[in-house]
Amino acid sequence: MKLSSLNPPQRDAVTHTAGPLLVLAGAGSGKTRVITYRIAHLIRCGVEPEQVTALTFTNKAATEMRDRVARLLDRPSDAHKLSMGTFHSMGLHILKSERKALGFPRGFVIYDTADQLGVVRELLRRVRIGDRRFDVKAILTRISLAKNAFISPESYQLDENDEYDEITAELYPRYQSALRSFAAVDFDDLITETVRLFESNEDVRNRWRSRWTHVLVDEYQDTNRAQLMMVQTLVANHYNLCVVGDDDQSIYSWRGADPTNILEFERCFPRARVIVLEQNYRSTPTILAAANAVIKNNTDRRGKDLWSDKPPGQPITTVVAPDIEAEARFVAREIEQLRTDGQRNYSDFAVLYRSNTQTKILEEVFRINRLPYVMYGGQQFFERKEVKDIIAYLRLALNPRDEISLRRVINYPARGIGNTTVSRLNEWAEGRDCTLWAAVQNIERSGGELRPQERRAVESFLSVLEALRRSLASGVVAATTRLIQEIDLYGDIRSGSPSLTAAQHRIDHVDSLLRSLARHEKHHPGRHQLTEYLRQLSLSSNDEDEAEQAGDRVVLTTLHGAKGLEFPVVFLVGAEEELLPHARTLMPHSSDVVDDDLAADVSEERRLAYVGITRAKELLYITRAMARRRHGKMVQCTPSRFLMEIPPELVSARDVQLEAEQPVEAAELSSFFQSLGQSD
Repeated sequence: MKLSSLNPPQRDAVTHTAGPLLVLAGAGSGKTRVITYRIAHLIRCGVEPEQVTALTFTNKAATEMRDRVARLLDRPSDAHKLSMGTFHSMGLHILKSERKALGFPRGFVIYDTADQLGVVRELLRRVRIGDRRFDVKAILTRISLAKNAFISPESYQLDENDEYDEITAELYPRYQSALRSFAAVDFDDLITETVRLFESNEDVRNRWRSRWTHVLVDEYQDTNRAQLMMVQTLVANHYNLCVVGDDDQSIYSWRGADPTNILEFERCFPRARVIVLEQNYRSTPTILAAANAVIKNNTDRRGKDLWSDKPPGQPITTVVAPDIEAEARFVAREIEQLRTDGQRNYSDFAVLYRSNTQTKILEEVFRINRLPYVMYGGQQFFERKEVKDIIAYLRLALNPRDEISLRRVINYPARGIGNTTVSRLNEWAEGRDCTLWAAVQNIERSGGELRPQERRAVESFLSVLEALRRSLASGVVAATTRLIQEIDLYGDIRSGSPSLTAAQHRIDHVDSLLRSLARHEKHHPGRHQLTEYLRQLSLSSNDEDEAEQAGDRVVLTTLHGAKGLEFPVVFLVGAEEELLPHARTLMPHSSDVVDDDLAADVSEERRLAYVGITRAKELLYITRAMARRRHGKMVQCTPSRFLMEIPPELVSARDVQLEAEQPVEAAELSSFFQSLGQSD
């Protein structure tokens, strides 16, 4: 490992081994290189690998970091002694280790977003019967934001003029009680419950404070208050903390990230040192000059100017199209032209957009022009219905208190247990202050008002579940395969799918799950390990990284999804007011349905634009439409303020004239519609 390969600020960050350190790493400035070199340097200086932990926000980042550290060490095996993983995986590790102190059962489960929405939906049904005004996703978002800010159900402050605050204040404590009765935690609890345990139990707190002597945190600008409190506890004995991040790339406030954590690092950790990385190794100076010009309009930030010693590169191409169809056709034609002229691959191109609503026309044009593409951020493997159904059966066999899984599969495949039957069982359970599972299990007593065929259906369900529970002792894959046969899952999929192709896709997903279970069982046999496997599913964003599956295809993704990626050629489309910045950003106090990517203010929208610009390595196109259809009407569009902030001397402008629609051959149309029917 040669420190001479680092630039001076990078070398300073690597060799500063004691006390708090903030590495303010601009886009493309080599932050991962700094983290990995720093870890290797600590070990070379005599720090035991077991005394080092690095916290990341994705499993992919942790894996990449460990591999790169291994290549730097004299003994690569030392990299496997390091504690590396996400905040949430660390939280799960601590909760499992300290579950007795928390009063958690051994088989507690982690609810993913779909499970959480199911809890909120059922609670809303109980407290507001017949009231369908509320969006359960918006309520869950507010509960999650409260948890990330470390606000308990009892401390939740409501705005009496905001009906969503009112219903959230009513449901938040019920939601937490429901999770505990189901022996479940949600994603946010992995952090907040860990911090509450640290605060309430001195022995536990001291045990984990002495666990590591050096703590590193990646993407520090994305941390929330609860994560800050976790870090403060872990380093309280030594303050050997190194955080790496960029306040200019803080784009996740809508899911609780608090940029003040990085802006006020010195206040939280006195006598901290700050090192700024400004040399960019990714983009041309022209692209960097545009990014600097845009982001400097944010006032609440730490100053930094990205620079590069590369040649200036091509001007940024700005494109004005008469409408979104012409904009999409321009992007498709330009990609094909650049690919041919520059001998590029399709995977060299990315199309970035603010909202998923922009993708429909892009997909249509790409398919008609036969441009291969992959869309990041689509439905994830373990979120597919057929996969979640099997997982629900397995979770229920391991933990009958898991009411969300029970409700999911009690009538799947259909066995005659409708909503009325479940409601009667639920009323019996509520009247006796017991669980829905108790009502199902005691059908002889609880089923007094059920018709004979309903009672037989419940008994049939119990028989299926009991058979699954018994067969798990002889092997997870064998038991799951037997379950699939017993409920005739493949038959139900075939009868409920619009085409044989769609049915086969869904069956393939089930087979992929079986292979995943087989791989896990080979190395970790037993029911206890199945519990751990199911927990890990909730921590994993996907079974494989999307980028590794993309192949030679153009990448389509949102600006949020593009974070951490880079491409030789980038098209940033829809650079218009009310799209970038998003219209909802301009009215942040609206009680409308909360979008996953709703940013807090215009400053964060500008940071999104900055992230988009800095994804480009060689060529950057920024496009907009003069008119766009909104609410069924064509409206004139105003150029984005961020587009106007780029100095004119950096730009080469192009207009796309309104073209007559080219006739499409019947065979081409047939191929296009066939491809639509075969897509997932």
